[in-house]
Amino acid sequence: MKRITFIGLCILSFMANVHAAEPDATTGASATASNAKIIEQPIVIDAEKRAQTLEGWGVSLCWWANMTGRWTDDRIDTLVHWLTSPNGLNYNIFRYNIPGGDDPNWAHCEPHHMGKGKGLRAEMPGFKVHPDSAYDWAADSAQIKVLRRICEVRPDAIFEAFSNSAPWWMTVSGCVGGHDDPNKDNLAPERYADFAQYLLDVCRYFRDSLAIEFRTLEPFNEPYTNYWNRSGSQEGCHFEAESQVEMLKVLHPMLQASGLKTVISASDETSTKASLRDLKIYGDATRFLGQWNVHTYHAKNDERAEIHRIAQEKGLRLWMSESGDGGRGIGGNIRMLQRLFDDMRYLQPVAWVDWQYVEEFTDQWNLVRGRWSEQSFEKVPNFFVRQQVTRFIRQGYTFLQVADEQTLAAISPDGTEIVIVRLNNERNDVAATYDLGALADRLPDSVATYTTSATQQLEPGSIPVLANALRLNLKPRSVVTCVVKLK
Repeated sequence: MKRITFIGLCILSFMANVHAAEPDATTGASATASNAKIIEQPIVIDAEKRAQTLEGWGVSLCWWANMTGRWTDDRIDTLVHWLTSPNGLNYNIFRYNIPGGDDPNWAHCEPHHMGKGKGLRAEMPGFKVHPDSAYDWAADSAQIKVLRRICEVRPDAIFEAFSNSAPWWMTVSGCVGGHDDPNKDNLAPERYADFAQYLLDVCRYFRDSLAIEFRTLEPFNEPYTNYWNRSGSQEGCHFEAESQVEMLKVLHPMLQASGLKTVISASDETSTKASLRDLKIYGDATRFLGQWNVHTYHAKNDERAEIHRIAQEKGLRLWMSESGDGGRGIGGNIRMLQRLFDDMRYLQPVAWVDWQYVEEFTDQWNLVRGRWSEQSFEKVPNFFVRQQVTRFIRQGYTFLQVADEQTLAAISPDGTEIVIVRLNNERNDVAATYDLGALADRLPDSVATYTTSATQQLEPGSIPVLANALRLNLKPRSVVTCVVKLK
């Protein structure tokens, strides 16, 4: 059957669309004369056209681990298993939030001010509550408990430490929520060395006492924004790009003298526009860094591509270190998946990191919905949407250059497996045909498929390989993964 010409395949497909409705083997969708699918231009999959190699998928531990780390061990184990198992989300990158910590007496801000916004899950306990106090290493026990469990079950895990704000007593406002003027720096310049020492002391404690050495240390979080203000909804600290450079000039030599193997990452801006601005202002100060981090809450494809170009030019490892989105239902989940596709296609990071794993009252920003007070939790559709990519495109796989923005494809390290993921963010059925002619001598008779839609959750199936091609019929708001086992 593989020797049927591609024209013959198109004729067969057209005939299938104009005959009586038949269930589709991949998605269960139907094709009828009144709902005929248009045969798209074939999408070529060529294993020789390669892009970046994946180092991993990940998630921040802030703030869900601050809540779930207080749960019973069996519940924590289940959450960690879903997160790290190769047959689950298959995540191996985890960003630990070094907490700043507010004034325990609330002398400079509203008591429990984070409860009015992000919720008390964002109220992080600092390790050092006063300039002259001793470190309290038990302060952040909940987040640390989750981190240690991850370390136990995922030996290949990569850990990054990041800060949202310095401790309250190092700030201008005396509040980790930010400055009175959210457009002004909140870390006092005379406290740069104190902040650097605080970060390094935390990293050294994790290495020496917990046997966890952070590969990277990120001292900023969305620094060039006006999000952070006194009595705000979470820890946050504005830094002008020039101030970021001055902070790095202090931190870098201290880190080199610390004996840690950790390197600095920056600048974790919220948008590709701000990230490019930082890169231009940093100039040769990027020599202090081992990695460039960017968030893609607001992103343009040309800016993604330019960040990739500059990172390559400067020899910086590139991460998409945080993203997430709202929306409604499966449509919102698929729209977020399109952002992941755009990131991997244009930004070409070697790692892609989610923001929240567990959240209350929503199925958009999170992959698991929980209730903190009840210690209850369940997977939401977004879990399976994300799994369509992260379970099958594994660490060490290399992405392939494909001329279709709704397709993500990658090849295994040994070259024996190609994974093709196709999404449909439309309100109608969509057909997609993949030309695998470059692999003609190695193709199987059929390939395994997995589908998530409004009514399916990673549902298995299979489709035949005809004329060196695959043809997918996708339901509205759905995603299909094809696993091609090569001979």
